[in-house]
Amino acid sequence: MKFSKFGAFEKARSLRTLLAVYVGVDHWWNDFYLSSKILVDLLPELPLLRVLSLSRFSISEVPNSIGTLKHLRYLNLSKTNIKELPENVGNLYNLQTLIVFGCKSLTNLPKSFFKLKRLRHFDIRNTPLLKKLPLGIGELKSLQTLTRIIIGGNSSFSITELKGLKDLHGEISIEGLNKVQSSMHAREANLSFKGIDKLELKWDDGSASETLEKEVLNELKPRSDKLKMLEVECYEGMEFPKWVGDPSFNRLVHVSLRACRKCTSLPPLGRLPSLEILRFEDMSSWEVWSTNSEAMFPCLRELQIKNCPNLIDVSVEALPSLRVLRIYKCCESVLRSLVRAASSTTEMEIGSILGLTDEVWRGVIENLGALEELSIQDCDEIRYLWESDAEASKVLVNLKELKVSGCKKLVSLGEKEEDEDNIGSNLLSSLRKLEIQSCESMERLCCPNSIQSLRIFFCDSLRHVSFPRATTTGGGGQNLKSLTIDISFCENLKSINQLSNSTHLTSLSISYCGNMELFSDLHQLSNLTRLYISSCESIESFPNLQLPNLTDLDVRYCKNMKAFGDLQLPNLISCSIWSCKNLESFPDLQLSKLTMLKEMDIRYCPMMDASFPRGLWPPNLCLLRIGGLKKPISEWGNQNFPASLVDLTLSDEPDVRNFSQLSHLFPSSLTSLYIVSFDILESLSTGLQHLTSLQHLLIDDCPKVNDLPETLLPSLLCLSISNCPKLKERCEGRGSHYWPLISHIPCIEIED
Repeated sequence: MKFSKFGAFEKARSLRTLLAVYVGVDHWWNDFYLSSKILVDLLPELPLLRVLSLSRFSISEVPNSIGTLKHLRYLNLSKTNIKELPENVGNLYNLQTLIVFGCKSLTNLPKSFFKLKRLRHFDIRNTPLLKKLPLGIGELKSLQTLTRIIIGGNSSFSITELKGLKDLHGEISIEGLNKVQSSMHAREANLSFKGIDKLELKWDDGSASETLEKEVLNELKPRSDKLKMLEVECYEGMEFPKWVGDPSFNRLVHVSLRACRKCTSLPPLGRLPSLEILRFEDMSSWEVWSTNSEAMFPCLRELQIKNCPNLIDVSVEALPSLRVLRIYKCCESVLRSLVRAASSTTEMEIGSILGLTDEVWRGVIENLGALEELSIQDCDEIRYLWESDAEASKVLVNLKELKVSGCKKLVSLGEKEEDEDNIGSNLLSSLRKLEIQSCESMERLCCPNSIQSLRIFFCDSLRHVSFPRATTTGGGGQNLKSLTIDISFCENLKSINQLSNSTHLTSLSISYCGNMELFSDLHQLSNLTRLYISSCESIESFPNLQLPNLTDLDVRYCKNMKAFGDLQLPNLISCSIWSCKNLESFPDLQLSKLTMLKEMDIRYCPMMDASFPRGLWPPNLCLLRIGGLKKPISEWGNQNFPASLVDLTLSDEPDVRNFSQLSHLFPSSLTSLYIVSFDILESLSTGLQHLTSLQHLLIDDCPKVNDLPETLLPSLLCLSISNCPKLKERCEGRGSHYWPLISHIPCIEIED
């Protein structure tokens, strides 16, 4: 065995099953890694292997030695980065299951594929770069699962090859149906004799013959007592064959018709007794949808109509079971008709509804008494959602979630303002989540007592956000268990009124609000656990923080902030102070009292007190990222890092050439080391030898580095090199200087 870490397998040559689990999840990449060298060395040592799974590992190639595993029955390569399978996969004559699901880089299958005579299950879903199947798949008579079928030209897979696959069942997607030259060929596929429960039929855009397409679709009728889901895409016929909508399909639950742009009429889908989900998309020629009293969609619970701009006349008497309604890029008449027919709807999403004015919308919401979730997107004619808070509360009595985005003329939720003492007190007592996004004309927002999550983004005109006044009956959010607020890109917002009364506020995030003033009574938010402030130019100083429950503190890009208050935060776990260019003072002497602090990131604060860092660190610190401060790294001296420190990032140092005199900066406990933006650093071969536990090494933006600490390479699990041209040349490729020393490393990333 060439790779010593897998020496135990030398005594396991009779191993039957290998389900590889990850060797480490790194917080930088968040992936699973296995080096190609490991596979090359390992697979020949396991000749009796029956089951092999490498699912989700970041491998880009399968070694040729895979072909020596003659006893292999199960091979799972799903969600890997492989581009192709080697030709000798055809030697796996005992293989029964092959899974390449989610291999988004896969482009080719081997020509030897036809040799896999015992193959039963072949899963190739979600492989977008795979454009053709090899010849001979139709000869694999044992196939039961073939999830993706790509019809090709004369020298590629033909639909007639499905004839011999009598045991095919389950989920099947057939693509390229425009290449079927005769309806007789489609008939030979014998879909009506196969146990298919999910069928997806796809044509390419611009197919030639409408008549041929209808004939082909007619011959692809599946078995009626098995089918549960049907999706048809880019069908160019004006109408559908009679079997689509036939009530004999009594198990059909889901029907989706997409990009059927010439279709002018629908099949009688209301007669499907079990239909629960119905979706239409990009049906540009569809104008009328009418059903009779005999076709009532008895079980339909979800309906989506998207981008059907010419659909005007909808005559649906009743949808008694409908719970979810989604309508996008349609006329307002479609919305009005369907809302009247579906008064039991609990979730509704609408977007880009033509002609949807305030008056029309207020007529719509009168039928939404059961609604619990509402999303309104890109409806540019709406200025107010309701006349007054009191009126909304009478109708939308069950509304729990409201999301409004891209409504350019929206000024406020309610047209009539409440008096100051009643702000929010009459508004939607059931509402828990409120999100407003990209409503550029919105000026004010009143939040109800009941709110638990408030998110506001890209509302440049917003000036006032208010919470109810605290009262003896529970104003100011006092009835809440928790409250989360996230506000970004609201340049004119200065403050949030009555926020200090929201004693149950647990998370506060404010970013890119240039005029926002940090409230002086921040200390009253005693239940706050997370505080994030970014790019707020009006903030010049940070108050003393006396927040007993705060666990996460993140302040960044506040370029005018000069001073930071005391840190009386006994439960703080994570602290980041980032890119505050004028920050001068920081209470570093208090760091040693933060006994719960695990992660700390202080970078790019060039004016920070020249005496910092002074070697006073939290006693249980595990991760530290630091650099770009006033005091250069070469002058830091002994830092007395705690033994708990395992992850260290040092960045932005213009004066260090090597670490031979700075080894004291690297505690031997480190498992991860990141060196970033050292302008003249040339060597890593000295000063790091004592880091015998190191597993992750990242070097970024160090243009003059040309060597690695060779004694540490055997223990590495991850090596990342970026923007280091000299080092890249010595590490990249099998013929490079360092390749023999790094090829065993599971994760190697080398980038420009």
